[in-house]
Amino acid sequence: MKKLIIQENQRGLLFSGGKFARLLRPGKYGMYRKDEKRHIYHGLFGKTVEVVNNFGLVSSTQADVKTLLKDADVRSETAELVVARGELGFRFVDGAYAGMYTPGVYAFWNTHGENSFLKADVTTPYVPEDFPGEVFQTMRVDFYEEVTISEGHYGLLYIDGKFEKQLPAGRHFFWKVNHEILAHELPATPTEENLVGQEILTADKVSLRINCVCEYVVTDPVRADTEVSDWQGSLHLAAQLALREYIGRFKLDEILADREGLSAYLLEKLRARAPALFVEVRSAAVKDIILPGEIREIMNTVLVAEKRAQANLIARREEVASTRSLLNTAKLMEENATLYKLKELEYLERICEHVDSLTLGGNGDLLAQLTAALTGRKD
Repeated sequence: MKKLIIQENQRGLLFSGGKFARLLRPGKYGMYRKDEKRHIYHGLFGKTVEVVNNFGLVSSTQADVKTLLKDADVRSETAELVVARGELGFRFVDGAYAGMYTPGVYAFWNTHGENSFLKADVTTPYVPEDFPGEVFQTMRVDFYEEVTISEGHYGLLYIDGKFEKQLPAGRHFFWKVNHEILAHELPATPTEENLVGQEILTADKVSLRINCVCEYVVTDPVRADTEVSDWQGSLHLAAQLALREYIGRFKLDEILADREGLSAYLLEKLRARAPALFVEVRSAAVKDIILPGEIREIMNTVLVAEKRAQANLIARREEVASTRSLLNTAKLMEENATLYKLKELEYLERICEHVDSLTLGGNGDLLAQLTAALTGRKD
């Protein structure tokens, strides 16, 4: 056995006959033998001392907190926190968040900072607006629910499966110790959405896939979310039924020739369905008409044939126009010798542009010699 020394950052809990006797502050005390497995020191006459650190939570393996707090010296060096059922307790040291505590009695050493406490009633799911947000950064998520509503959206809060209220954009926190928290988001601004259609048969049994786009706005978010099980799905279904009804009445060529008519019909049907879904359809139009592969090949072949026929027709028209022009020119030259001579000179000039050299004699008409040399005639 040797002297028991309690350091500045320690305190001793003295027990006599198994009962808590008093608090021992830093200093030297009587002869004690240390338990090798625990911070317990055994002295004479049934006395034992438990040495504990004097920061954070007050705890002992020999006595509960309530028993320790009956001692005036313990109370003078600690701060007590009592958390009732239906509450959560939060501890702050010098204003900084230090931990959360469930129902029970706690004591904290106040020798290393000023303890302050905040208690929250979790029998109600609502967290006060002035509640410190830093608490949720380290708290276990099974105690609270965080709901974030995006800008440009309605937020609808449900508690225990029942609609509670509408939430503005931003972050919201709720206690879920005794409640189930759920939130839905609905667009608050005009929204554009693609409506992908299924394969639909035309009147001439051609399978088409029609993709559409529509713009809508939710007019009553609460009724749309509470009275309609799936308003977006219902809008998609209405579009598919309208497309099926329209396409089934017309042949492929008629549908391709009148896309505007299909878009107008789709818009009419969606607007008729929209009030029951608590939305307003601003616009709707056909985006794509997708044909089967074999039909696309056939239509491409027809298109190529049509373009070739158009090209041939234009070529024949040009040939006829050229022949008619030549005939008119020939008639004029036949009737006018001077015009014929000018035309001959024009062609001689064009031919001479492609001749490197030409030798003519000094006798006779130069024009006649040139003509004879170029045409291969002999006088």
